[in-house]
Amino acid sequence: MSDLAALAELVRAPAALSVPGDVVAGAAAAGALGPRTAGLAGASVLLYWAGMAANDWADRRLDAVERPERPIPSGRVTPGAALGLAAGLTAAGLGLAAVAGGRRAAAVAVPLAAAIWGYDLAAKNTAAGPAVMAACRGLDVLLGSTGGRPARALPAALTVAAHTWTVTALSRREVTGADTALPLRTLAGTALVAVAAARRSMAPAARRSTAPAADRSTAAARRRDAAALPVALAGWYVARYGGAQARVVADPSAGRVRAAVGAGITGLPALQGALTARAGAGLLGLAVAAAAPLGRRLARKVSPT
Repeated sequence: MSDLAALAELVRAPAALSVPGDVVAGAAAAGALGPRTAGLAGASVLLYWAGMAANDWADRRLDAVERPERPIPSGRVTPGAALGLAAGLTAAGLGLAAVAGGRRAAAVAVPLAAAIWGYDLAAKNTAAGPAVMAACRGLDVLLGSTGGRPARALPAALTVAAHTWTVTALSRREVTGADTALPLRTLAGTALVAVAAARRSMAPAARRSTAPAADRSTAAARRRDAAALPVALAGWYVARYGGAQARVVADPSAGRVRAAVGAGITGLPALQGALTARAGAGLLGLAVAAAAPLGRRLARKVSPT
């Protein structure tokens, strides 16, 4: 019988803090924030955990050589239990998505689940691996946009997908270490992601205001304050994750690569918070970003990678 601690390690339980922000950012961008958002975020977490369990089931023989401390090769979780948990979490995630968001949400959740399993069982160790994992996160953002205008969430989905590509590309060198070319490429990508998250979203030109000058000045100050928040959160994201990649450039050892991958996972809420704030939900963006330091603390107990 697997204990709860082993199962939590199997599904990388604390890393799920990086997941709800996908749905929130997508909902904010699409104008779909509401009661359904929480249910869709829960469905997203269940699918993420399913993917982690399926990942370790698929890698059980390789892990026996490279990472014997993981739950399956160490004997703390049986392969059958891991596969059953992955299947059960997938079914639960799809069901919750359908209940919370109806047919439109289910129409995104099904290909999302297919992409997760496709990555774990087929694409992970191929050249397509980073792109497939990036598609998973992009679809996760779009899951939150159902019920609104999904087209408006596409920039946020592409931004999160680009971040995910960098993390996945690095993760393929967690055991062997990397050459300096890889972290240089991912660091450049991270810088572009931060710029995309920080830039002001396009909006129709405002009509000429007839309000008193003092009121116009106050409104302009509020707009400047609102624009500053995404910049600050994007800066936080790039300082944390970009800094970890810069250390890989200086020392591309396996330990440094693993640390950078962990920073990419636990730092993602800061990026999601920037995207949420950019869509006009500043306080919610701060709440999403607050998961980043909590995730870092929990990662000291359960590895997010």
